[in-house]
Amino acid sequence: MNEELRITDIHLGNGKAVVRGALITTQYRGTLEDGTEFDSSYQRGKPFQCVIGTGRVIKGWDQGLMGMRVGGKRQLWVPAHLAYGERRIGEHIGPNSNLNFEIELLEVLTRDD
Repeated sequence: MNEELRITDIHLGNGKAVVRGALITTQYRGTLEDGTEFDSSYQRGKPFQCVIGTGRVIKGWDQGLMGMRVGGKRQLWVPAHLAYGERRIGEHIGPNSNLNFEIELLEVLTRDD
């Protein structure tokens, strides 16, 4: 049985909304279910940019960030099948890992910009 993506808005933004194909800029922290941090743009000291909704990031991000607005902060609980599935990623993420992300949306750029 595949579990569902869980989306919790910590803080609602009032800026531009995320749409498919937008270039987004975020700050985020990723943790395993036991709380172990496996990735953080805060630690790296620079925001993370990606194109959303086109399969360039995990499905949990592609689905979970749609409609989020700039200035907002959102928590995503991403079941393994919407994350990395049966693959092992790096030293921390084992096969079939559910992942938690706390994501702050800084900017959304679309083709019109």
